[in-house]
Amino acid sequence: MSKPMNLLKLPHLKVHNANALSSPFTIGFPAMTAWLGFMHALELKLRKIGFSALEFESIAVISHECNLQTYRGRDDFVNSIIGTGNPLDKEGNRSAFIEEARCHLDVSLVIHFSDTDNEQGDVLLDTANIHRVAEILSTMKLAGGDILSAKKPEIYYLPANDRDGSYKRNLLNSLMPGYALVERRDLMVASMEEGQDAMDALLDYVTVNNQCIEIESKNESKDKSFEWKTQRKTNGWIVPIATGYQGISSLGIAKNQRDPNVPHRFAESVVTLGQFVMVNKIGHLNEMLWEYHTDLENNLYLCQQVESQYFTHGE
Repeated sequence: MSKPMNLLKLPHLKVHNANALSSPFTIGFPAMTAWLGFMHALELKLRKIGFSALEFESIAVISHECNLQTYRGRDDFVNSIIGTGNPLDKEGNRSAFIEEARCHLDVSLVIHFSDTDNEQGDVLLDTANIHRVAEILSTMKLAGGDILSAKKPEIYYLPANDRDGSYKRNLLNSLMPGYALVERRDLMVASMEEGQDAMDALLDYVTVNNQCIEIESKNESKDKSFEWKTQRKTNGWIVPIATGYQGISSLGIAKNQRDPNVPHRFAESVVTLGQFVMVNKIGHLNEMLWEYHTDLENNLYLCQQVESQYFTHGE
């Protein structure tokens, strides 16, 4: 039997110039670490204004639009990043810089939270004070981008005995049309078990193969007809996504580190496969929720699905 869920929906956040450089070698939808980082930052801000018992546990990301800021001329073979060239040098000229990929987003977020009152009389997050969330959103950044506008936040309650699924359908229908980002680590695992390298396994699923084939003619004409066919290894909107970091050095203290009380280590991005799934195809809300997961044995700091229809959590 499933547990009841309190859900905070942040519908249609319009984000300007979000960071699209999700890892050192992928450009596209922002990394999952950005979304969970935003969830954590919002939780801390709400606690400061009185919601001290509030805990954000996991988050779902639903994309309505992602406009990657690139340009491709008439005779160009590849796209170019539209960069801003900031900051200018002392003479006011554009200095050499590393290109920063940016995108404009229209996303909705669904946050699973727990909010229990205690003897100290903590304020509960409900529809009566949901306007406090809207006030804080206007002061925040998301994935490095500016939140230009957002529709009114809403509170949903999903009971444990939602037998006919009406509560779930009500929430999911309100997010349409939209695509939930889910993890497809299972695809890479299957390919690597067959002997493929991790990078080859990832590229295999995102590569688009174009093939010219001959069309069978029904008449007796000697002229041959051909057409181009586009094919990918599997169906679905499969994309590479950055889901966390792996430590590549031992824990220690570094000069000028941000928090002097927390051990520091160097890390590199963990990239795997994800899939954008139409929201109305989600079976249970846990299938689109992401949470933090730490594997200290392998020095992994990850964002993983709470529950996946493709991959068993914790494997």
